Amino acid sequence: MTFWSSFRRLTLGLALAGVMAAGSAQAQAQAPAVCPAVPALPTLPVEAIPAPVPVPYWNQRVQELDKIIGSTDLSRVKLLFLGDSITQIWDPQVFQRYYGQRAALNMGVASDTTQGLLWRLGRSPLGQQLKPQLVVLMIGTNNAHNPKTEDVAFGIAQTIRLIRQRVPESKILLIGILPRGATAQDWFRTPVAKINGLIASCADQQHIFFVDPGASLLDSDGNLSERMAADRLHLTAAGYSILSTAIEPSVRALLGR
Repeated sequence: MTFWSSFRRLTLGLALAGVMAAGSAQAQAQAPAVCPAVPALPTLPVEAIPAPVPVPYWNQRVQELDKIIGSTDLSRVKLLFLGDSITQIWDPQVFQRYYGQRAALNMGVASDTTQGLLWRLGRSPLGQQLKPQLVVLMIGTNNAHNPKTEDVAFGIAQTIRLIRQRVPESKILLIGILPRGATAQDWFRTPVAKINGLIASCADQQHIFFVDPGASLLDSDGNLSERMAADRLHLTAAGYSILSTAIEPSVRALLGR
């Protein structure tokens, strides 16, 4: 790649980031109406600023999704899944069993973050050809290493605000960040619980609904077994079956089928 082609790509990327940041700022202006209980922050955190994720596979998956979206009749999509790898690798048989007859589209991307999803949504056809009846949102585990849990919660809230702005008629089912780590003492358990406590307040029971199915994946001691998640993060087929069963009442109620 030549210097000038690299320079042009960098310039385009910076310009696009500026447009996305403006869109995020517009979404932030809706804060009193959407997720009002998530604390306003004096400075917009990284988690709320749209930006591509600097991981090769993330970019590959985004390009793959561009092709899928380009060849799909988006007007037929009723159920949209947004999230990271936990969404992307939803066990195919489980996904088909629960959502195969529900005109579902899985737009999960491995390694995604709140800022990455904000960037993706900013360049997506959401609100144009794509107007799902229900959006299932599960994001934030790749941000959960940040001890400033309010920053992560704010990033998730910004994502919800942007979705509401783009498709105000759609319902949003927000899934709490799933437990990670083998035991209840794992470092991630505390920030995940704090983030979930903050984002649960986004549910207004009219447009936004919250479900926290994490406990259904744990044993009585709070352990996440290999049967549920072999690496104690990404679910197995058994884990996805339990997750899908746990959110099914909400999905059925919001879709009406």
